Amino acid sequence: MSGSSAVSAGSDHAEPVIPWRSSPAVRVGLSLGIATGLYGVSFGALSIAAGLTFWQTQALSALMFTGGSQFAFIGVLSGGGGGAAALGAASLLGVRNTVYGMTMNALLRPQSWRKLIAAQITIDESNAAASAQPTFLERKRGFWVAGVSVFLLWNLFTAVGALLGDAVGDPGQWGLDGAAVAAFLGLLWPRLREREPLAVAVVCGVVTAICIPLVPSGIPVLVAAVVALTWGLIGARSARKKARS
Repeated sequence: MSGSSAVSAGSDHAEPVIPWRSSPAVRVGLSLGIATGLYGVSFGALSIAAGLTFWQTQALSALMFTGGSQFAFIGVLSGGGGGAAALGAASLLGVRNTVYGMTMNALLRPQSWRKLIAAQITIDESNAAASAQPTFLERKRGFWVAGVSVFLLWNLFTAVGALLGDAVGDPGQWGLDGAAVAAFLGLLWPRLREREPLAVAVVCGVVTAICIPLVPSGIPVLVAAVVALTWGLIGARSARKKARS
């Protein structure tokens, strides 16, 4: 099937079908999956250090499956907090996934049992991989490849970190957190060529930097997300008013 003549039947408009091997969405999804999955070693080791068992650690990665919330959960426990406080902190950081879920449901329109799986793998990486693509088919590929690859590798390397425990040492020294950040930056960079996205990124970065010393870990990102969402809503309203006039 040639990439120049084939069209996708799953979208509202005919669009060229890019072969899997040369699909940008597949490459992006796999890159995010590998970079983020490797960081699961860190969570596994820190979870064991916080007092959780191997199977409790694996259950968090398989069922909660949202890195920020998982780190918040074990962070509260390791600091002496109770289960209710840990769950509250994790839930607060997981609020963003609700927004992602509504966005991805409207964007990808998953059906039947796929909707349940899509809900589980709706995370930062799958949302980013899908949103960055220009066509319906590529958005679907980006979402599913990123979501499934992160899920599999995150759980695999969580087990590695949990089994190795103290032998891992300080996971931060490995630079795995930097690998995940670099992957996201590579995905974001092409979108910063225009003035408005660049302005939003700068404003959100400044807001995050201001919030870091003032609020608990994880909250600055949520504040920046609210700022970006508000900016987008104001821009959309202004565009509708111009279109009507």
